[in-house]
Amino acid sequence: MKTSLKDCPSVHQVLLELNGNILLHQDYIKYIINSELTKIRANIRKGKLSKTKGELISHIASQVLLQSAPKLVNIINGTGIVLHTGFGRAPFRGKQLKDLADRLDGYANLEFDLESGNRGDRQTLIHEQLSSMCGAEAGMVVNNNAAAVFLALNEMAEGGEVICSRGQMVEIGGSFRIPDIIEKSGAILKEVGTTNRTHLKDYEKSISNKTKLILWVHTSNYVVKGFTKEVSLSDLVNFGKKHKIPVMADLGSGALLDMNLLGLADEIPVKSIVNSGPDIISFSGDKLLGGPQSGLMVGRKKWVNACKKNPLYRVLRCDKVTIGLLEETLRSYRSQSFSKDNLSLTMLTTSRKVLKIRGKKVLDSLQKKIIKDLGISLMDSEVEAGSGSLPDDKIESASLSFSPKNGKVKDLAKAFRCGSIPVVGYIQKNTFYIDLKAVLPNQIKRLSTSIQEI
Repeated sequence: MKTSLKDCPSVHQVLLELNGNILLHQDYIKYIINSELTKIRANIRKGKLSKTKGELISHIASQVLLQSAPKLVNIINGTGIVLHTGFGRAPFRGKQLKDLADRLDGYANLEFDLESGNRGDRQTLIHEQLSSMCGAEAGMVVNNNAAAVFLALNEMAEGGEVICSRGQMVEIGGSFRIPDIIEKSGAILKEVGTTNRTHLKDYEKSISNKTKLILWVHTSNYVVKGFTKEVSLSDLVNFGKKHKIPVMADLGSGALLDMNLLGLADEIPVKSIVNSGPDIISFSGDKLLGGPQSGLMVGRKKWVNACKKNPLYRVLRCDKVTIGLLEETLRSYRSQSFSKDNLSLTMLTTSRKVLKIRGKKVLDSLQKKIIKDLGISLMDSEVEAGSGSLPDDKIESASLSFSPKNGKVKDLAKAFRCGSIPVVGYIQKNTFYIDLKAVLPNQIKRLSTSIQEI
């Protein structure tokens, strides 16, 4: 017997079934119920439903319980990409978050000077540590690197021209493009050179009485090889001094340590950029730095202070949670190393040997029938850091591959994503992979459980 529209329950009937078991805003619960009722009515009109009113009430109630659960959940990252933008980039240790939660419980001295008893500045919580670690006169933080670039451009070049090489007209994820951000900042872009070759004489020819800033952009998310030429940052700084034009460096990824010493690809450390002498340098806090989403600015005190006084700073400033997490991240650094609290660098530098030991633990925990049915094997792999960091470097890793006897690989991937322990891997040539590079050590047992449930 087909279900008719008369069998559709009312919102009130579903609420009675829920019996107050969900302690959320009533309007939100009603929204979910109405959304489900809309789907049910559509299926009834298509003749696709054969359920009683009682069954429909139970179904809608279960959907409300499912859909009203917290949307932000913990997952196992099996993509191998440590700095995965879709997963919030740099990961954090739970202990770190708990320690910070204890300090933020209730109220915190975000903008209050405890010694004087007067109103304070939230930047004082990190600026000394940040600037000294980078070797700069001053430092500050805003809510991401795009914001840092935007704020600096607006403060230093609004109404004037910004000279930038065509080879540095980068685009990063989310369609953030340097030309667009320059335009929106109120400045005027003046491109020089060509995609692959730019000379100092190109900058010379472009100087005018409208020139307010020279912008150097580190192409951290791609590499141009072959017949190329770029003007070095130090040469641009000298050129800027000669013409009394400030120079800004957008570093993008932002490494505080020498990545070569960590066994990773060559990436210019922030301190080296500072030593080249630009007036302002901007970089991300949630990439190679290993911190929360934030944009860090270091450089000359004159320009850092000017950016803090800019009305846009109020729009772009960070909250207490971000500043607290950034402070914790900076405290994880040593002169030439980092502590285990910096989870991003810890994971990026974990050897393939260690990863294979973890993979072996997973296999040893599974029944032979599961391994056979899912066609699981442990193999060598290579991954990228992610988020445009270290683009020319493949990092050694290890992964679990799945070639199931029955069913489609895409269905297996979805089953992992939608399980009680969400696991996100990737498909390549009809094989599903869970790379171990970005799987936290304390998630290995949970990964085994997830495979057993599948």
